[in-house]
Amino acid sequence: MKDRNEQFAGNSKKKAVRLAVGALIAAIAVGPLTAQSSTIAVYGEKLVATTQSKFYCNTKALTPAERARHKQLGDKLTAERRAVVETEKGYEFQFSPKNVSLAELAEWVAAESKCCPFFDFHIDLEETGSLLCLRLTGEEGIKAFIRAEFGMDPAKEK
Repeated sequence: MKDRNEQFAGNSKKKAVRLAVGALIAAIAVGPLTAQSSTIAVYGEKLVATTQSKFYCNTKALTPAERARHKQLGDKLTAERRAVVETEKGYEFQFSPKNVSLAELAEWVAAESKCCPFFDFHIDLEETGSLLCLRLTGEEGIKAFIRAEFGMDPAKEK
């Protein structure tokens, strides 16, 4: 009986190792998802491991050309933002329509929604067209994610 149990345990360990190696190979082929506040890598369309955060950026959602354009727009939005206002459920980024067009902001939102679908996006044109606003909101914990993802220092952003 002991020999059968040892043999079964040995086969189970081998099977577990084969499954883990197979999952790792499949994950590498699919590509990574970035997990905020996580100390482990998360791969593929399904989570391979449990993490501390529910916010995941799908880094494969955009083509290389789309990603390059998205980065270009993101850099412009960061450079041109006039103010950041903390709201109850997130943050509002304010721009001058003279420096950032509504079309550019909408293009950035369309791309960002592909890789980060957990955001709620709100675009407003206010003050008779002299203020363009983007509010990012979401589930509990989104504020910390926004601060980390967009490199914000709350003390400097007021």
